[in-house]
Amino acid sequence: MAEALPETALDQLFRKARSYNGWLDKDVSEDQLHAIYELMKMGPTSANQQPARIVWCKSPEAKQRLAQYAGEKNQPKITSAPVCAIVAMDLEFHEELPWLFPHTDARSWFAGEDKLAVREIQAFRNSSLQGAYLMLAARALGLDCGPMSGFDNAAVDADFFAGEPHWKSNFICAIGYGDPASIFGRSPRPDFDKFNTIL
Repeated sequence: MAEALPETALDQLFRKARSYNGWLDKDVSEDQLHAIYELMKMGPTSANQQPARIVWCKSPEAKQRLAQYAGEKNQPKITSAPVCAIVAMDLEFHEELPWLFPHTDARSWFAGEDKLAVREIQAFRNSSLQGAYLMLAARALGLDCGPMSGFDNAAVDADFFAGEPHWKSNFICAIGYGDPASIFGRSPRPDFDKFNTIL
């Protein structure tokens, strides 16, 4: 049976972790990106759909290319980060289910143009989960994150996924070593009774 993580781990993953707007001049290696993925892929998705598709913008050229589609305030958050991940979703994730979920014919649950709306819901939900796993994995490995929307999804898709038209961007996430000077005081977090009910 699993044991509760120590308080220091909970602080690193949640209580003291912040969304950063600026970054220290410290590289994030390709090995670290592989390590993030190796952890995030273990998080659960419906029928092991694994719909997230990630483009890791690491080169200055790739980050600048991405930043041009972001809002003005988000552009420096992207270009100054060591890496910025485009977390996308594959609307044809079901084509991979014969090997990802071999226990039954799960592909048939989602196949056909009449199931596109169902696939969109599933892909969005599960790629969002995987994006959250990505952030927790990065934090667990000693990195910081700066997730953001505030960009032109259609323009990003047309540029970065021209060869994969069924891939659609969900959100982007800067990754690196956060600059403490780039954050402000933590916004309020509600007590349990505010938004929770136990029946």
